[in-house]
Amino acid sequence: MLTHLVSLLVLSVTLTFAIKTSASIGESASFLEFIPAIIIIAYLEDRAPTLAATILMLAVGLWARGLDQISNDDWARAILLLVSGGVIAITFHRLRKDLHEVADARLAAVEATGSRYRWAFERAAMGFANTNEKGELLQSNRRLCDMTGYKEEELARLQLNTLVHPDDRDALARLLAGLGKDAASFGSEVRLLRKDGTAFWARLTLSSSVPDGVLPESIFVVVDDISERQAADEALRAQKEWLDLALSAGRLATWRIDLKEGIVTGSATFWDILGLPPAASRPLEELAAVIHPADWPKLAASRKLGPVTNYDVEIRVRRPDGHIRWVALRGREDKHDNHPQRLGVAADLTERRQTTLLRAAAKKRERIMLEQRHRFSNLFPVITALVNMVNVPDNNIAKYKQTLIDRIRALEATHLLLSAKGNQSAMLHDLVVQELQPYMGTRDIGVSGPSVSMSGGAAESFAMIVHELTTNSMKHGALGDSEGRIEVNWASEDAGSDVVFEWLESGRRRTSNVVRHGFGSMILGVDGAPLVGHSPKLEMSDHGLRYSLKLSRKEIGPLTHRPGSDFQGA
Repeated sequence: MLTHLVSLLVLSVTLTFAIKTSASIGESASFLEFIPAIIIIAYLEDRAPTLAATILMLAVGLWARGLDQISNDDWARAILLLVSGGVIAITFHRLRKDLHEVADARLAAVEATGSRYRWAFERAAMGFANTNEKGELLQSNRRLCDMTGYKEEELARLQLNTLVHPDDRDALARLLAGLGKDAASFGSEVRLLRKDGTAFWARLTLSSSVPDGVLPESIFVVVDDISERQAADEALRAQKEWLDLALSAGRLATWRIDLKEGIVTGSATFWDILGLPPAASRPLEELAAVIHPADWPKLAASRKLGPVTNYDVEIRVRRPDGHIRWVALRGREDKHDNHPQRLGVAADLTERRQTTLLRAAAKKRERIMLEQRHRFSNLFPVITALVNMVNVPDNNIAKYKQTLIDRIRALEATHLLLSAKGNQSAMLHDLVVQELQPYMGTRDIGVSGPSVSMSGGAAESFAMIVHELTTNSMKHGALGDSEGRIEVNWASEDAGSDVVFEWLESGRRRTSNVVRHGFGSMILGVDGAPLVGHSPKLEMSDHGLRYSLKLSRKEIGPLTHRPGSDFQGA
């Protein structure tokens, strides 16, 4: 309506101006003064009003000149004005039509976009809603309704604040405060309340475009249900706490070595076991300062790993206070992101090692005490036999006494050799001769074999075997019979094979052939493995005894033949 009034006003002013101008200037007046008015009317009105206004202006212009005074030039100008008005009207009409078409196309696109947005809004997998600055929910989608248990019209009567758990409403307030500052969106994990009063965890995101820091009328709310993820996180945290508790109770630590980068990471307990201050990671080479040099290759092995394998080593750690600790590293070797790595748990075995050593020492002491007890229990019968074997030469008591003292001292030397050589190397020949020395000269004894060196522990055990054979022979066999004979020899097929030791007795035995299963049988290996060597064999008869034993290369040294290695006593 306003455009029509403006068009009439322009037309009236133009006609009035044309009449007055024509009266004052006469025939020299032209129709050009109508062109601006035609353009304005064409802009404001459609094609028909513009053509009508043009014809009206043309008629008034001709009338103002007088019908009897119109010249050919006036008619020419009038026709030109009519054509110009038509062109202007058609041109503006076409422009207006094109503008309408473009506007309609854009409007259709906007409507299509809005339709797609509404479709996505309604069917989105997450909850969507619009709220104003007061927190009132203006519009909600189906997913949000399903999450909360409300209908859309029920949500429209609620405020966003009422959907948030009371303990998390401060977080919502911070989100709204953040939107009013310098951020277009804020998010936080909060608990939302359903219609039935139950709560669930959700990721709540508020977003908007903030003009000049002023809170807008509409805020876009995104609600993502993270209850399952939150439950999984809680379960994971609980499992981690349980694992940490179990590792702490077991005094275990976790560690990981990236062999490609040469980086070691570990828990605080791991660094404490190594005697180092806690750190997120350390270069692998830095551990060389605390790892025993002999054990370093176990930790810094080849960095090219094969298939996934178990990793189980024990290393010694030199702590800053000087103490040596035993540490067990157990885990796996595999690849992660094309990086060869080792990872697992670590345990301090020092106390266990010490306990094992103490138990071994106690067991060794117990064995030594048992042997000492057994040896002393055999000592008195041996001394008695020595006294009985030595005759009084020509009723010479002094010579008899000296001979008896010599035999007892030889027996004492055997016991001292057995005790003193326990932790040193000894010659097999010396061990045999020293044990049989008290009986040399009164019994037929032969000892032969190559020179064989035995380590301390093996020598002590072998001396116990020879002592047991000698004691047994004195009590029941050849040494107790004036007609008896003992042959002791040892030999080896070649430098790399076992040494075969043999003890042969001939003469009448004073007991049955039944083997008694006592401490002596345990020493000889009748009931199982002997104290040293392997494959023992014991054969007894009424007229003799044969005992054989094999000594491995781990228990003896190299064989050598030397003059005097054979011994004969008669």
